[in-house]
Amino acid sequence: MPDAPPAAFPREQAQDGSFERQASRFRDWVQAEPGAAYPAIGGRYHLYVSLACPWAHRTIIYRRLKGLEDAISMTIVDPERDEHGWAIAEGPGNTPDPVNGFALLSDAYEASAPGFDGRVTVPVLWDTVTGRIVNNESADIIRMFDREFAAVADPNAPVFCPPELEDEIDEVNAAVYAHVNNGVYRAGFATTQSAYEHAFRDLFAALDTLDRRLGQLRYLLGDRITEADWRLFTTLVRFDPVYVGHFKCNLRRIADYPNLAGYLRDLYQQPKVAETVNFNHIKRHYYRTHPTINPNRIVPVGPHMNLVAPHGRDALATRG
Repeated sequence: MPDAPPAAFPREQAQDGSFERQASRFRDWVQAEPGAAYPAIGGRYHLYVSLACPWAHRTIIYRRLKGLEDAISMTIVDPERDEHGWAIAEGPGNTPDPVNGFALLSDAYEASAPGFDGRVTVPVLWDTVTGRIVNNESADIIRMFDREFAAVADPNAPVFCPPELEDEIDEVNAAVYAHVNNGVYRAGFATTQSAYEHAFRDLFAALDTLDRRLGQLRYLLGDRITEADWRLFTTLVRFDPVYVGHFKCNLRRIADYPNLAGYLRDLYQQPKVAETVNFNHIKRHYYRTHPTINPNRIVPVGPHMNLVAPHGRDALATRG
């Protein structure tokens, strides 16, 4: 039998060739309550992100839409990760690290957990007082931005996970994460045909279900944008330029879905959102960072995406 193909992340590869994402290492919580170990104070925290990463992109959107730019500083890493991990270096769209002067994001992990030997990931929420990572789980960070930082956020900013919708949002998030957000990676990082096909079928079954749902509702939970929408958006906006080709998720493009296509344009056209999307960083990261998938590291020129075309979803029926 031929040798097993190389894995993008060998320590996250199961014996059957499927990709099993590592758990986030840092899960402390910033809180607005008095006496909190990590109080929600403006100017105390620093966010390390990549414009290419869909998980980090969630936090960038929240920081922007919640009006937290002055309260939480941010560093944008270089999109082309190599054997040393995420670099903090000069380049188009990159920004320096004014807090720690780190050259590599792994420096933040080493400072927080000496000897850390897992995969260094973005986003990272850094505490400037204790000099350590508070949290590197995007789902936690956006909830904190949405709720705990209310006192230093824009008072007119929407709340994306209101308590009365939290259970339903969590239910939608769980399905979308398993089959879409992480589903594209399960397909792209599979190292056996069977593991790839299993992830592929799950992914497109989920997209078909979402498209039907969005034929009845403007957004995933009705007539208001919630956390569930932003968590889906960052995968959808990368789907046609990256996941279709690079991850072999090519049964259909998002552009081929009658409802998902308009929904993607609707979210992209929300105020301040388009400025958080950087297709140069997105394509350079994926196509130049995974040599086991794209050994020649050629970055495709296309596809053409007209995300500013009318989305036609304004009059869609909503619940309630």
